[in-house]
Amino acid sequence: MPPAAVSLPSITDFLRALPKAELHIHLEGAIQPATVLELAAVHGRLDSLPAQDEESLRRWFVFRDFDHFVDIFCAIQELLRTGEDFSTIAYRNGEDMAAQGIRYRECTITTFTHTHLQGKEISIEEIFAGLEDGRQRARRDFGVEMRWVVDIPRNVSLKPGRPYDPFPADTTLAQALYGMEYGVIGFGLGGNEVGAPPEPFAHAFTKAKAAGLHSLPHAGEMEGPASVWGALNALGAERIGHGVRALEDPALLLHLQERQIPLEINPYSNVCLGVYSSAEQHPFPHLDRMGLFVTINSDDPPLFNTSLLDEYRLLSDTFGYNKANLIRIARNAFLASYAEPGLKRALLADFDKWCGDQTDGEKVGRR
Repeated sequence: MPPAAVSLPSITDFLRALPKAELHIHLEGAIQPATVLELAAVHGRLDSLPAQDEESLRRWFVFRDFDHFVDIFCAIQELLRTGEDFSTIAYRNGEDMAAQGIRYRECTITTFTHTHLQGKEISIEEIFAGLEDGRQRARRDFGVEMRWVVDIPRNVSLKPGRPYDPFPADTTLAQALYGMEYGVIGFGLGGNEVGAPPEPFAHAFTKAKAAGLHSLPHAGEMEGPASVWGALNALGAERIGHGVRALEDPALLLHLQERQIPLEINPYSNVCLGVYSSAEQHPFPHLDRMGLFVTINSDDPPLFNTSLLDEYRLLSDTFGYNKANLIRIARNAFLASYAEPGLKRALLADFDKWCGDQTDGEKVGRR
């Protein structure tokens, strides 16, 4: 009698089970529509939203351009008004991680917009007390780890027709240093690169690195190679958020390849914001084949109707990555993380143990 047929797991099941790390996701931009509505109801601000149900709210997340995206992002941020709100979104972030098989995340948060913009009355102490409560509860309930990257909103400092204002950068630096006790590991630079190059922010990044924070700016998304060069040379970038437009400069590609500077790549974000016209045209596989250190991320997942699983499915379904190469890309994220050494060793050990029997004899590349 022939043996019973064995049901092999689907690639989706494999990807969900694959232990993952994510290095480029904005905490405020990861808030799901249900939580947006919950926060709006708590604060009596449902009327401030253009829709009062989840499906209609998702349709609101259809962008015209980068500035429209920022408007939506800021409207969501405005709903974060108490330490409890920050605890809620950190905890829900952990819940989402567990559902996707994400063991570790470095989440970017733009603290300056909460403490100094939009007329809110919340202190940095309240923000980090809430974040700490949420991440501790998520660790307890879901077994996940979160660390924070505090980023400067570059466009607040650099406005057309006005001189550079150092106050947002200096204030953000002080907030990031305060947050080191609560899991802040990196210092970032976010917002629209157009008209806001990295160089004016060098003073803050020099101080941040001297204090032990890692330099993790956005560059090479809405602007081209000059933005990436500026992040590397002026800010001492140790990873590049996005970086895809390095493809436009062979010398920059060689520099990134030789020094193995990790790129935090977000394909569906790039498509939604018009950097590339379709997922099929995204250069992720080309950058990978050229030997650059690439990682896959989701940026602001509900705003782009994506998830980290969807980004990995793109690699599999559109770019033809097999299990061995999906494992290699997943391992890159753990290697490029700035988890403290003991945690990083433990995460990599758990990852390698899980992957030991998953490759069906295929060789997995190691960096």
